[in-house]
Amino acid sequence: MAEFDAFLLQSFGGPEKREDVIPFLENVTRGRGVPPERLLEVAEHYYHFDGVSPINEQCRALLRALDLDLPMYWGNRNWHPYLTDTMRQIAADGRKKVLAFPTSAFSSYSGCRQYREDIERARAEVGESAPDVVMVRRFFNHPLFIAVMQESLDAALAEAPGAKVIFTAHSVPMSMANSSPYVEQLQEASRLVARDVPYRLAYQSRSGPPQIPWLEPDILDVLREEKGSVVVQPIGFLSDHMEVMYDLDFEARNLAEELGMRFVRAATAGTHPKFIRMIRELVAEYTADGPVRVIGNLPARASVCPSDCCPAPVRRLPAG
Repeated sequence: MAEFDAFLLQSFGGPEKREDVIPFLENVTRGRGVPPERLLEVAEHYYHFDGVSPINEQCRALLRALDLDLPMYWGNRNWHPYLTDTMRQIAADGRKKVLAFPTSAFSSYSGCRQYREDIERARAEVGESAPDVVMVRRFFNHPLFIAVMQESLDAALAEAPGAKVIFTAHSVPMSMANSSPYVEQLQEASRLVARDVPYRLAYQSRSGPPQIPWLEPDILDVLREEKGSVVVQPIGFLSDHMEVMYDLDFEARNLAEELGMRFVRAATAGTHPKFIRMIRELVAEYTADGPVRVIGNLPARASVCPSDCCPAPVRRLPAG
């Protein structure tokens, strides 16, 4: 069993004041061909909350709740603290073997392989003193993750008995979806959480050029098709960051009210005690030869991602 001497929380990052918003969004969309008007449109989502994304504070809360025996670090892909700066600090502290936990339960390029690429890029910038880093497996079918989501769903359904359940996840380009088990894993997790309750799986928060096909149906389109009460559970998100707060709590909720629908949004995992236990169990898999626990019909993802895991999507416009 490998001897790890540090734990790294990897996340997406988010602005913490109005002046951060545009530079942050430029980081997120660099090289993607996102139209400037779309950038300004998304910026308004952040300005609605005075430019503050909750994701950074949620990462701080997660680290406080984890309180592992290992030294704990935190680095982001798109905003401070940047992963490269964190990697420099890890190296300066003399750490040699790091276990990384990205805030993503499902396998896709952006939720899996890109985090590995972020690590390798940061290690390359640090140079010879950079530590070795191993990333934990995806945990969409870990029994404790499913249990947290089931508790969340049950609490929401208690507010709206008999409501139709809609699970949501971040939409991704079809080329990304087709090169990964993202949809299959979302379907499996939704099935496990729903048990015998009727449900639908929808997507949200799409971005990018309109000519590029993305996963559908969109949550807003699904709401227009439904009648009566709905419970929306953002199963693809681990905490209440901007896509949850704006796209669901504000935009989807307002549409539901316009349509005369009862709208209840189920909680994300956040710092639920069972979710904290799950992360500790994942750490134990790598540090103490702990058991690999999964439920459902899909196997656990490999403890170390294979080289062909979740390749980058082909970014090209359709012909015509």
